[in-house]
Amino acid sequence: MRHPHATGGAPGARSGPDRPREAGSDAAGPAATPATGEPARPDHRLDELLAEAVRRALESTGAYGAMVYLRSPDRRSLVLRTIAGVPLSVLSPFRRIAAAGPLPVAVCFRSGHRILLADTEDTMRRFPRLAVGLPYDFASACLPVAHGHERFGVLSALWPASDEGVPGPAGPQLAAVADELGAGLAALEAAGQSVDPVGDTTVVELPPPSVPTTRVGLFDWNTATGALSADARFREIFGFGPGEFDGTVAALNRRIAPGDLPAFRAAARTALAHGEVLAARVRVLGPDGLPHPVELWARVPAAISDGRTHLVGAVLDIRSLTAAAAAVERLREGVFSLDPDGRINYANRATEPLLRARREDLVGHHPWDVLPWLADPFYEHRYRAALLSQQPTVFLAARPPDGWLAFSLYPDAHGVTGRVVAAESPPGDAAPPAAPPPAPAARTDVGGTHHLLQLASALTEAVTVRDVCRAVADEILPAFGGQELAIYAVRDQHLHLLSQAGYPDGFLDGFEGTPIGARLPGAEALSTGTPIFFESVRDLAAAYPGLALDEMGAWAFLPLIASGRPIGSCILGFDRPRPFTVEERGLLTALGGFIAQAVERARLYDAEFALARGLQQGLLPHRLPEVPGIRITARYLPGTQGMEIGGDWYDAIVTDGDVTLVIGDVEGHSVAAAAAMGQLRSAVRAFATGGEPPDIVLARTNRLLLDLDLGLLASCCLVRLTPADGTVRIARAGHLPPVLRHPGGPAEVLEVAGGPLLGVDERAAYPVSELRLRPGALLALYTDGLVEDPAVAIDQGVDRLRAAMARGAAGEDLDEAAERLLHEVGSTHRVDDVALLLTAFG
Repeated sequence: MRHPHATGGAPGARSGPDRPREAGSDAAGPAATPATGEPARPDHRLDELLAEAVRRALESTGAYGAMVYLRSPDRRSLVLRTIAGVPLSVLSPFRRIAAAGPLPVAVCFRSGHRILLADTEDTMRRFPRLAVGLPYDFASACLPVAHGHERFGVLSALWPASDEGVPGPAGPQLAAVADELGAGLAALEAAGQSVDPVGDTTVVELPPPSVPTTRVGLFDWNTATGALSADARFREIFGFGPGEFDGTVAALNRRIAPGDLPAFRAAARTALAHGEVLAARVRVLGPDGLPHPVELWARVPAAISDGRTHLVGAVLDIRSLTAAAAAVERLREGVFSLDPDGRINYANRATEPLLRARREDLVGHHPWDVLPWLADPFYEHRYRAALLSQQPTVFLAARPPDGWLAFSLYPDAHGVTGRVVAAESPPGDAAPPAAPPPAPAARTDVGGTHHLLQLASALTEAVTVRDVCRAVADEILPAFGGQELAIYAVRDQHLHLLSQAGYPDGFLDGFEGTPIGARLPGAEALSTGTPIFFESVRDLAAAYPGLALDEMGAWAFLPLIASGRPIGSCILGFDRPRPFTVEERGLLTALGGFIAQAVERARLYDAEFALARGLQQGLLPHRLPEVPGIRITARYLPGTQGMEIGGDWYDAIVTDGDVTLVIGDVEGHSVAAAAAMGQLRSAVRAFATGGEPPDIVLARTNRLLLDLDLGLLASCCLVRLTPADGTVRIARAGHLPPVLRHPGGPAEVLEVAGGPLLGVDERAAYPVSELRLRPGALLALYTDGLVEDPAVAIDQGVDRLRAAMARGAAGEDLDEAAERLLHEVGSTHRVDDVALLLTAFG
């Protein structure tokens, strides 16, 4: 198969490697220059537009980081296209986001509304999936990038966490940038240029922080004649006033400290002999006679072939930088600098004895990679916390064999400055280990761990097998840029399709019922327990000649193994050839385990739920009685969410010419609740059939529930109706009041007296209220699932039912009325079960 055993989303999203590119670099395409007058490449115009947007977002709002997500060609993903101020490695879990997912970027894109998050607590409460992937304290804003009815993506910005959250003026300012960006993207699209996020994420460099000025002067020296041409900055660095420099190297020699002349001449000889000299340092005498350092960089120009008698180059005035470096080097505490990706780019002399490592072994590396005692992910986590919160952070680390060190990290958008000093052992802590821990074979990457947790959390919310498959198709597949997905389950040693997405109609039919020992990649991945990755059609065709293929270009075949038992396989298809990095292979392999656990759990749930739901349905009336003078209909709807069934019930009991109408609800959602419901329904039916009045029926049922000692409570409303004259006697046990529509249309909530819930107090009494119905009246008994809405109070839900009943047309069919009430009052996303019992009189 050209899928080789999977299913997926709609084609179109790119799936290339995630290497970042710098704005304006060759990777982004050459820009137009005034010298050539050539037009910029189309993708470069898009790069410029996005880069300008994130720069303006940072400048106008005071944010430290900004990024733009653009929709993928298939609209199923949002792709991080441009970023500034935040390391791309830190946002690796969020380079590609499912457009249907619950992350703020996706919700902002779908809804078209801005989303502001004040801090980590706000994020955890509203978007827990984001907090799993980025568990750090920062404020953020997401605004849709749109023009007219066309939505292109999302502009997002980050601020340090504070009591203020997102600064007040920042919202409108960021909205203005997003609107301008949307208009720019629309203009590009109208001009025929694609604005799809093809290519790698562009990293926009921010202006460097202010540093001591370094002056640079240029020169051209004819070593044969001694003539030296120099620009004005060169003459300033060497202290020559206007007209003081005569254009000879002899004049230059008089400005060099006498002790450094031999080094100066040696540098010139080296440059002539080897073609260049780099960073030769000498001291220059200033107008006050005091020396200051400069660096000389020179080379033999290739365009002059006169026996190497010419040198061209530059002189750098480094006195400020040298003084700053010397000041740091004199400190007795360790000072180091980390670039935005966490690599050490400077360490002073004092860090060597403290860290017990040479500077040349530290620079260019992550500290947690070169120092085994910092390999615990906790320490990388502290660096990320400082960088994303933009707040200083302090922590202790045990340095074997006998020391503790205190680290302080001071971040800004350009990196982190660190300080390290010797520290006392924390009170009550054991001594540091006598030797460094052995280096792990493969160190756990913090970003990879957060990515895995963020994606896997989508599976924790899935209840049924259908939910699991939908989570994989809607959230996990788009996160990797895939277009096809197939999930197979093992049954009787054969693979059977559970779910697919993105495949051509009928393509997978030929693979249904494949034996698990078959020579097919999906089956072999399962039988060997090893994922199989194919980065191109050629790779797959070479490994499995003759295999039917569709239009995909790369595949991942993941075994689904739960508790050591093979349960199926998962196949992801990608529309273009792509390499699978070590990180991606590890993430996909781990996700295969999570998917297997979720599928196994969901299959057990589906089986148990079907059994429990059958039990519940068997306990409800199969038909309602037909009584002259009245009409009765009922509706029961199970909840659409949750893993358990409810204890709602209804009944209609004919006794001695009367009809007893019953509605009830046992607390909880479980098989126990359904079983208790069956017992209470039988008890109420028995007591009512014996001719007991409503209050006695409820009192006896209450005592029975307490005697059963089920640990459950229940509500109930019981109405005895005499069809001959319309008399009704109502008793309530903690249940919602009936709603009555009078003939002609007005409706009211019958706020009759009631008693406590069943199962609370064995001495409880349940008063009876009596009234008389007129012909044409309609009485509604219901459970709270019909009127509950998290956004409004329960009383408002009851009043919504009253208003819906009042809107009923004269002569409305009873079944049609029941369907209308469910539609107008109930929620399609109800959590609780719904029971509705309607009785028309006359």
